[in-house]
Amino acid sequence: MLIQQTSTSLIDTLRLRRQQLANLIDFPAILWSGSNSPRNFPANPFAFRASSHFLYFTGLPLSKAAIRLEAGKLELFIDDPSPSSALWHGEMPTRQEIAQKIGADVARPMAELESWVEDAATLAVQDAATWTQQTQLLNRWVLPQSPPQGIDLELAKAIVSLRLTHDQAALTQLRKAAAVTVEAHKAGMAATPQAKLEAEVRAAMEGVIIAHNMTTSYNSIVTVHGEVLHNEQYHNSLQPGDLLLADVGAETQTGWAGDVTRTWPVSGKFSSTQRDIYNVVLAAHDACIAKIRPGVEYGDIHLLAATVIAEGLVELGILQGNPQDLVEMDAHALFFPHGIGHLLGLDVHDMEDLGDLAGYEEGRERSDRFGLSYLRLNRPLRPGMLVTIEPGFYQVPAILNDANLRSKYQNVVNWQRLSEFADVRGIRIEDDVLVTTAGSEVLTAALPNSADAVENLVNA
Repeated sequence: MLIQQTSTSLIDTLRLRRQQLANLIDFPAILWSGSNSPRNFPANPFAFRASSHFLYFTGLPLSKAAIRLEAGKLELFIDDPSPSSALWHGEMPTRQEIAQKIGADVARPMAELESWVEDAATLAVQDAATWTQQTQLLNRWVLPQSPPQGIDLELAKAIVSLRLTHDQAALTQLRKAAAVTVEAHKAGMAATPQAKLEAEVRAAMEGVIIAHNMTTSYNSIVTVHGEVLHNEQYHNSLQPGDLLLADVGAETQTGWAGDVTRTWPVSGKFSSTQRDIYNVVLAAHDACIAKIRPGVEYGDIHLLAATVIAEGLVELGILQGNPQDLVEMDAHALFFPHGIGHLLGLDVHDMEDLGDLAGYEEGRERSDRFGLSYLRLNRPLRPGMLVTIEPGFYQVPAILNDANLRSKYQNVVNWQRLSEFADVRGIRIEDDVLVTTAGSEVLTAALPNSADAVENLVNA
């Protein structure tokens, strides 16, 4: 791995983050970076992605490394490259060179980590080899997808409190991710008139990201089946009358994510029904962003989106009744089943490896309501938080054809009227919004989202 020059200001930021952690905990913490996972044989691995908690305190995507944090000091544990590695990977930095780049206080071989684990807390890394090592060295279960316990829970809470809001170094990276994400979406729209398959549009979008020496921050969604929320298939042909939903984000070399969705007509022109629904979704999107400021409950932002969507669907004759009553009975969730968004940072769904610990204010739990159960963030907003706003409208067969749901909502849905919108499978509009002291800033505002502007980008 080549190491680019690390600025003094970034090293100062990393040291400040470590000191801030030291102010919150009185025990050592060990964070592993993770390791490559082989696709089918050891020399052919999946692309490596370092643990985000590790990245937050080191700034470098090191593989097979660990750091020990105590009292604001950082000890780096990593092996020097083997002599033979230069043949396959070129000259690699030494342990001491890496330590200097990240401002480590001490650098040791990985074999010495075993002597420094006593009374240390940690957080599980996602790859199996590393969490097995964590469990063995610490002599206790450290499992991904499980809530932390004991001092691990205390460490998790401390890191959540730090990563919930972003410092200037983080925001610099997040702005870069947002800018490249915007350019990728513009390229996707421009490529659509000549494309025959979803895959060709995906290639145009990810090509921009790759050209900026970045990667995608999640598996891209580029599909004419927008009703499949996390559709990762790209084989469908593009036909006149289709809507193409693209949910694609760039990730910087140090792991900071962008996350944007746009929906546009393959033909370059929305049908009247598509435009009607698109404008309902856009109205919810704009109303939510206008509401964002410190102290506002994110759950209230979600309910605002649900209400605006319900109002729009009542005006179109799809839903029947008072919009507030419809939201109270979760009728909106027939068409808008997910939450309004999530935290964004080093992970596209930031810190969701910790379950709801980051997303939910302490003492709050997920609702079991149909219209609230997928809400990923339920906290009052703070300056420095970066969130997504992503309302949508979807005709999901598994929902709309569910016998229990059809019975429950038979008197509030005009099914005949809904059938007139059969050319709308799914529409989502998503932007990345920074909470500021004065209100909010849309980091992805350079990508237009009005129906006319979207058509213009496709037809340019």
